[in-house]
Amino acid sequence: MQTLKRSTLFHYSLTEVPLMMSIFPALVFIPKFYTSEMGVPLALAANIILAVRIFDLVNDPLMGYVSDRTETRWGRRRPWLVLAAPIMMIGIYNLFMPPQGAGALHMLTWMMVVSAGTTMILIPYYAWAAELSPDYNERSRITGWRSMMGVVGSLVAQLAPALALLLFGIGGSAAVLEIVGFTMLALMPVCVLLTVTRVPEGGARERSQIPVWRGLKLMFANGPFKRLVLSFMLGQAGLAITAPLYLFFIAFVLGAEEQAIFMLTFFYLANFAAIPLWVRASARIGKHRAYVASYALIAAVHPFYMLLEAGDFWWMLPVTLATGFAAGGFSAMLPNSMKADVIDLDSLQSGENRAAQFFSVWSFTFKSAAAFGAWLALASLALVSFDAAPNAVNGEGPLLGLRLLFAVLPSVFYLLAGAIVWNYPITEARHAELRAQLEARRTGGNVSACTHPGLRLP
Repeated sequence: MQTLKRSTLFHYSLTEVPLMMSIFPALVFIPKFYTSEMGVPLALAANIILAVRIFDLVNDPLMGYVSDRTETRWGRRRPWLVLAAPIMMIGIYNLFMPPQGAGALHMLTWMMVVSAGTTMILIPYYAWAAELSPDYNERSRITGWRSMMGVVGSLVAQLAPALALLLFGIGGSAAVLEIVGFTMLALMPVCVLLTVTRVPEGGARERSQIPVWRGLKLMFANGPFKRLVLSFMLGQAGLAITAPLYLFFIAFVLGAEEQAIFMLTFFYLANFAAIPLWVRASARIGKHRAYVASYALIAAVHPFYMLLEAGDFWWMLPVTLATGFAAGGFSAMLPNSMKADVIDLDSLQSGENRAAQFFSVWSFTFKSAAAFGAWLALASLALVSFDAAPNAVNGEGPLLGLRLLFAVLPSVFYLLAGAIVWNYPITEARHAELRAQLEARRTGGNVSACTHPGLRLP
């Protein structure tokens, strides 16, 4: 199998940079900015985030269904990226840089626009990766490049505000959102243009013929897929709990809000450095064992945040580096690699490549977990009577609630996620069996049913 050129991989992965630049601040800075500086109550902000994800319940599967059935002279993935980019840019501009007096309705409207634009880009874009090459190992190489560029996007979202703070003394949530927003708006059209003009759509693919409800039924009869999705959802929920609480913890517990961007930069540097090491670990002990190890590491380390007090900002660094290292495994790289295996299993059973539909469910899972985690974090913060207003003084009770929510609660989700994926059935040997059956089908040979009970579908 001919490998793709590095230039092709580079141009394909470029679109991930502005995507991650927009997703990261929406998780970390938007909740605190709108609750602290725009006056949106904590409980209402939590419900807004949840409402946007309910909107995605229809939006994401519909996008996967439509993308798999799109036929144009430019292919079936490219047009959606071109159409979605300006929609997402308009949404980011209004969400990240709201006018004076903007409140809950503004937050809800533009979060929905950003979510719709993200769906329109992300699902066709991720499905495109599976079609650039039919080879399993080459697909891992493609998603590896994309994951690394995603971390680069997150790092850019940290470094631009960090430099503004270091060089010009410009800091705070509003400044971060404005700097990241304008940087993303400059990069998005350039990156999307290079992706759609420099990357082939891949081999010719027949349109999916399976009706949407039958396809979803077949998808959710896929045992390994359900286990992988549930584990991923719990892990992302754990991360999503910490995301909106990160700035509250640094601002109200450590008293160092303007320095938060530096700690987040260290988190993503550790994340970036960890990805190649987790790749090696997965080759040595297996993907799902490495996945469990990453969950176990972050679950063990996260409660150490409880030891930090006011003035301990730099004592936070060792814990941040360890959690960033663990997240480099379970947050993107390992589950994305394992996801290719379950799509292969579906291709064997359905006789079709339904990558976009799988990615639509995965996208909805990711966004739902992020919404649930953020909702749980903010709603619980409201329950402990925490005051998010700038310069507010919170008593010992609300601060203890914040510390427990931030430091301890995520570990519960990480441990549950690791337990679910512990006996994941698609090992390297069993995947080789799957690939052999797919190759036999492609060449017209004898295709038998899956021999391992954990892989069989009804």
